[in-house]
Amino acid sequence: MAAEHILSYQEAVKVIAEHAAGLSPAQPPSRVPLAVVQQRVLAEDIRTPRALPPFDRATRDGFAVRASEIEHALHIRGVLRAGQPPATSPLSDREAFEIMTGAPMPPGADAVLMVEHAERIGERITAAEGRTIKAGDNVVPRGSEAPDGSVIVPAGTRLGAAQIAAAASCGMPDLMVYGRPNIAIFATGDELIEPGEPALDYQIFNSNAYSLAEQVLDAGGEPQIHRSLSDNLADTERAIATAQANADAADAAHLLLFSGGVSMGKFDYVEAALRNRGAEFFFTGLHIQPGKPLAFGALRAKNGSPLYFFGLPGNPVSTLVTFSLFARLLIAALAGDRSYGVPFVSATLAEQVHSKPGLTRFLPAMVHHDIAGPTVRTVPWQGSGDLAALARSNAFLVIPPDREHFPAGDTMTILLR
Repeated sequence: MAAEHILSYQEAVKVIAEHAAGLSPAQPPSRVPLAVVQQRVLAEDIRTPRALPPFDRATRDGFAVRASEIEHALHIRGVLRAGQPPATSPLSDREAFEIMTGAPMPPGADAVLMVEHAERIGERITAAEGRTIKAGDNVVPRGSEAPDGSVIVPAGTRLGAAQIAAAASCGMPDLMVYGRPNIAIFATGDELIEPGEPALDYQIFNSNAYSLAEQVLDAGGEPQIHRSLSDNLADTERAIATAQANADAADAAHLLLFSGGVSMGKFDYVEAALRNRGAEFFFTGLHIQPGKPLAFGALRAKNGSPLYFFGLPGNPVSTLVTFSLFARLLIAALAGDRSYGVPFVSATLAEQVHSKPGLTRFLPAMVHHDIAGPTVRTVPWQGSGDLAALARSNAFLVIPPDREHFPAGDTMTILLR
């Protein structure tokens, strides 16, 4: 049996990041309609085809004026609203335009007196008592958001609502984005059956394949759920060999995920099968809980390219945690995303926690989000196989390895899901 290579969380992330840095996007880019680019990764910069905004824009309903004339009564010359051509002739002395939010400012006006700060009698306005304005108030100047031709979303960005809105504001009907990398998922264990099949007392339903598929999709990958592998060395080797041989196929896997079979049990064959297929292991365990048995390494595909793999622990909570902490980093790189980071944030502990020191622990927890700041409390659980507790949680409370007692009110790190 090969010697274990066990790392801390920080050491493991550094190893994965070094390999991720050398990866190119696994799939070529293509143009995809704007309505369906959510969570894809941008393959080329989004540049503004014109200045944003393309005109001096009013940001309040009110009156477009010269700020220097605000102490006088002003004659209302007309009404300007969004979507109409701008006024062409400049304001005359002591004139104003009634203007709506989003409308282009008329020539000669340099501020907007908000409607609630004005007093109107017929077609004349004055500033309400005590109200003053200065040039530039309630106006966004042309090009102040983005000059003509500037990059507003760089290549390598994962596209969410804000980035898609920015593209739409530039008039782009589609975007050049990278394809999703194919992520092969293998659950292992003789005890597994598929949802919908009749279960005997000693069998359990395969949940890991489906939780991993959802996580892969969320990470920007394309999940490929394979049949569950039996606790058999030859069966596991055949699955690995097939993945290596299919490297040039259109649906070739770019990363292999195994759940289970990487611990020290007599019938845990994933590590042995990988070694028999020529795998290089970068680490085989971690000083964390749950998730101590975890393998990361690379095979050689038939075409000579590296085929990375993660051997994740088989208990469902461990599988979910270790994917979030480690596998997602590599999938982000394969998808072309260079900005991804593990979503750790801080929250205030709502109740005291005791923990045994020595390992970094990730405990199922419920975060309550509030404008005053998030608070977190642990969810009672029965260990890393407790899917019910996992379903009741929305985060993991991170317990550092060097303390036992954490009183209520402590600021803690949490891993968002």
